[in-house]
Amino acid sequence: MTIVIASKNPTKVNAVKEVFINQLVHAKDIPSHVSNQPLSDQETLTGALNRARQAVKVDEAIIGIGLEGGVMEIENNMYLCNWGALVDRNGAEFIASGARIPLPEEIISALKEGKELGDVMDFYAQKKNVRKKQGAIGILTNDLVSRKDMFIHVLELLNGQYSLYLKNKGE
Repeated sequence: MTIVIASKNPTKVNAVKEVFINQLVHAKDIPSHVSNQPLSDQETLTGALNRARQAVKVDEAIIGIGLEGGVMEIENNMYLCNWGALVDRNGAEFIASGARIPLPEEIISALKEGKELGDVMDFYAQKKNVRKKQGAIGILTNDLVSRKDMFIHVLELLNGQYSLYLKNKGE
């Protein structure tokens, strides 16, 4: 089975490879068609779905996967959020979301100024390419939970739903 992950971000690609063991995984740069910094659950989910729907159209794809990280607001507090989508070549779609953690005020202020979370986290943590490594979640949990861990959780939810769907179809 060939899976196309709609990103070349190594954190996302490695998470897919870890969950979909023994499957051929291709990474493609596929746009989300949402803002570079999704600011709601809806926008983050839309980005994941857009990526997955485009990924499954790649010639060899049986499954397309889109993973999107963003932030969302509840009662004037801002939280990390992440969404994933799995679309198969027959058009079946599955979605899942993962853990949330509140953001510190200095990060929220920078996001409200229009900055992207990845850039803000690089400055906040005094590191480079946080988005391609431990992610904001890794920084904010003292590396107890990484961005890859968050996406693995979402991918396990997607894989479980898809496996049940195939089982119920008799495949």
